[in-house]
Amino acid sequence: MGSAKRFARYLTFKVILLLITTVIGVYITILVANMGGYVDKLRMSQLREEIGMKIMRDPSLRNVPTTQKKKMIEEKVRLEAERLGLDKPFLIRSLYFLRDAMTLNLGRAQFMVSDSGSRQVKAIILERLPPTLLLMGTSFFLIFFLNLFIGLALSRQYGSLLDKIYIALAPLSAAPAWFYGIFLILVFAAWLGWLPFGGMVDAPKPPTVLLYALNVAKHMVLPLGAMLLSSHFIGVYGNRTFFLIYSSEDYVDLARAKGLPDRMLERRYILRPTLPTIVTNFLLSVITLWMGAIIFETVFNWPGNGRLYYQAIGMKDVPVIVGNTIIYAYLLAVSVFLLDIIYALLDPRVRVGSSQG
Repeated sequence: MGSAKRFARYLTFKVILLLITTVIGVYITILVANMGGYVDKLRMSQLREEIGMKIMRDPSLRNVPTTQKKKMIEEKVRLEAERLGLDKPFLIRSLYFLRDAMTLNLGRAQFMVSDSGSRQVKAIILERLPPTLLLMGTSFFLIFFLNLFIGLALSRQYGSLLDKIYIALAPLSAAPAWFYGIFLILVFAAWLGWLPFGGMVDAPKPPTVLLYALNVAKHMVLPLGAMLLSSHFIGVYGNRTFFLIYSSEDYVDLARAKGLPDRMLERRYILRPTLPTIVTNFLLSVITLWMGAIIFETVFNWPGNGRLYYQAIGMKDVPVIVGNTIIYAYLLAVSVFLLDIIYALLDPRVRVGSSQG
């Protein structure tokens, strides 16, 4: 019973801490995205210019004196500013932004629209989320398990030719995925013409589900190849070194001396102790699935959240920027929360609710 109370206190403390961290991160994003209120001034200038041009060009107001037109402009600007909340100080508006963001009331985009014509930020983000999940999810699971099993295999073949090849190729991961993306596009799309330059599917779209899936898979070859080049070799090298360290422990030598089969020895005495670290790498990598890479998706013209972020920044569409950030912040907090729980369950060295944990 006492252990359950400690665990409950531990979880409550973690939730409060993550909530505070999320609020601070989102509020900083709001301040940066609005440039400390400068974006509001730009919106007011654009508003005044649009209303002024509309009134000055209105044929029905041709005979109205200029002074009267100026008064009409000022009145319309005042009413529109009140409707948009631009008449309030930015500090107050930023708190309203924070409240709406934390409750996922993301509002309407200033300039961007979804493919269906909606200006709701939530609709725009949800429309771009599946492509990011497809690309990043596929690449993550492929690379993660490939690195894991090849790393384990190389730890059994320490000093072999394949082991030396992976060690020699590990520096290739120093370059980011988008760099390899540009290189692969130049070779396989521009020069050889084997694969498409970018995008998610050809236009017009294939008529059947099977052809559509095959076409999407074809468009994913270059992005997956770029990610593989960027992270595979260093990932395998890290896992291989990690398994070698654990396989040299005294208790592993003792189990080996007792005649325990290699597969069982690896499963019980190498993989099991490394499980908390493997799960940590897994969950922390999952975080990247939800946002994608801004430059990476832009290079491949992939219609995901990363490219959406890039477009929103270029257009200074604050609601979309903040909406994307709050979704990411929530997912980050949930991932860290799950990581804490899994650590507490897997690692007996973690003592939740104690002075050490």
